[in-house]
Parts: sequence; C-alpha cells; structure tokens
Amino acid sequence: MVSGNNNNVNQHQPRRVGGLIHNRFIKAVACGQNCTMAVTTSGELYSWGNNGNGQLGVGNLANQQTPCRVLELQNVVLSQIACGFAHSLALSDEGELFAWGSNSCGQLGVASRSNQPIPMRTAIELGRIVEIAAVHSCNITAALTQSEKVFMWGQVRGQSIGIPIETRFAATDDVFACFACPSVAWRPITFATVHRNAVQDAIRVAFDDPTTADVRISIEGRSIHAHKAILKIRCQHFRSMFRDLWPEGNGAHVEITQFPYSVYRSFLSWLYTDELDIETEDALGLLDLANCYCESALKEKCAQIIRKGITVDNSALLYAAALRFEAKDLEEYCFQFCLNHMTAVTQSESFGRLDECSVKHFVAEAAKHGAFKH
Repeated sequence: MVSGNNNNVNQHQPRRVGGLIHNRFIKAVACGQNCTMAVTTSGELYSWGNNGNGQLGVGNLANQQTPCRVLELQNVVLSQIACGFAHSLALSDEGELFAWGSNSCGQLGVASRSNQPIPMRTAIELGRIVEIAAVHSCNITAALTQSEKVFMWGQVRGQSIGIPIETRFAATDDVFACFACPSVAWRPITFATVHRNAVQDAIRVAFDDPTTADVRISIEGRSIHAHKAILKIRCQHFRSMFRDLWPEGNGAHVEITQFPYSVYRSFLSWLYTDELDIETEDALGLLDLANCYCESALKEKCAQIIRKGITVDNSALLYAAALRFEAKDLEEYCFQFCLNHMTAVTQSESFGRLDECSVKHFVAEAAKHGAFKH
C-alpha cells in the first residue's frame, strides 16, 4: 500500500508515484513502518499508506493507496519531516514541531495517550528546534534545539515518556544508537577521520595565555593574549599586519576599535581551535569581520549559525546583512525565508528599518519569483 500507486501489490522495481503528486518536484521524503510522506518544493505535504493510528495526518483513520495532501499544515513552511513506527513529525522553518499519529508511548510529546489524526504543535517548551528524528522500527522521537541540546521522548527501554527529557547526547543519532531496538541510524552514516594530536591540543590551550603570548590585543578596555606566529599562519590579515609596513606590527600591543570584544574574541578563538560557539547576534558581527578580513571559511561558519537563528522578526535585517557582506548563499536562504513569510516579514519592525537599497533589492527579487502576480 505504501507504493502510492493505487494498489496493494508489491513492487520489485522502482515506479513513479502518481496521484496528486504527479509532475510535482519533491524535496524531502520520509517512511514509517507502513506509510510514506513527501514534501514538494512548493511546501505541500502529502502522505499515503497505512493510517490505522492517524499517522497520515489527514483527519481520519482510513488507509490511503494514493498520496493525500495534509491540509492542516498547508500554511506552514516545512524544513524537515520524519516518520516513526506509527507516528509522524514535521518541523517548520521557524523551529516549530508538529506531531500526529500513534501516541501509545507518549511519542507525540503530549500528556494524553490518545492517537492524533491531525498534526498538532508539540514540545513548545523546548524553544526553537533545528532538527527532528524518528525511525520506522520504534516509538521514539528525538529533537535538537538551537542551544544544541538533544531531547527525547516516547518508548525508552520499556518505559513510556510522554514529555521531552534532556539527554547527554551531542547528536540525535545517539538516541537511536542507544535506545532503538534494534539499534539503527535515522540518516545515512558518514565517517570522518579526525586526528587530534599534541600540537593541536597545545595550540588550543595556548589561546589567551599571557605566559607564552607575544602580542596583547586590546578591545573595549579588555585584553586578549595571542601569538604572532599562529595569527600569521592562520590569517592573511595578520600576515600583512605583522610586517614592517604596518605600525601595529612592530610592537607587542594592538588596539582594535572596529569590532566588539565578544566578536573579536570569538574570531581569535576560531583561529586557534577552528570552532565557534556564539549566538546569532554575535555571528552577524563576526560575519562583518570575516568579510573585512576576507575569511571565506569563517563567513560560511557564521552563515550556518545565522540560518539556525532566523525568525520573522530578524529575517529582514539578516537579509540586508547578507547583501552588505556579500554572503550569497546566506542571502538566498534569508530571501526564501522572507518570501515564505512575506506578510509577517513586511509588517515586522526590522523590515521597517531596512535601508532603501535593501528594500529595492528585495522587492525586485520578490517580483522575479512571482510574489506580486494577480
């Protein structure tokens, strides 16, 4: 039944799914034990297959042999979908989690154990969620929040947990590796070889160590101790600074006035560790710095952080910043978010504060995408 081709015959070869999604472009697919969900590029959610627990989200318990549109989420812009054994999940681009289907083990994250045939908002207390996960073999739900905390709920080693509990995991994958039976992965496994050695550890520890530093960098009356050799190796800006051509390069003290202390400290820490742990606001300032210092890798890291923190209230300013700092991928991401929430964004305070050039650019791009067609 999950083939979506209006019959119950097993298919031994790939066949195109027809019905309502015929000739539509699909951007995401998820499969439960006996059901399938698909999201189109225009944001429409379709489901088909077994519906005995309401896992299709269409408001009834009737099985569907062809794709049915989930109308309850027609005004929600989806960024991710996931399917458990008999429950389904959808994550909006604003970090809101919707769940429906079986709730026998609390996998929907609500107090009631009754099944839900239509999507309902859940796990609101977790704040913004950036990733959701479920697998077809168990009744567990996992979520990663913007603060990089992993929560789980549902059937955990024979116990039913109806509210999200915080775990010690760093990734949602670990939830299913430890608690799913059998242990499975909810996404393809990739391997990366990471070699930590004594040199890397020594450089990491050396950051802001006054006993070994040979340069003191002052920002807003506070100091950060660094090493000229490391800064020159890691950054072209410092290679130029510490030549004889720059007055700042001759001494053991450098005064920085263009950027806030928190932003510059994050930048220097990144040079030593290749890691960033900052909020969206500081990531915007760091994007400015990365653009000034021509640090393309840092610009991409900042863009990843900013994407996770985008909201209706700040999306217009983030779009303008992406334009100003020539971050093309981030610009496209922010523009698409603004386009998906056009009415709310254009009525936001941040949109009203946009400069004339950014507004003209946004309107022109929106027109190209058909936002003003009758």
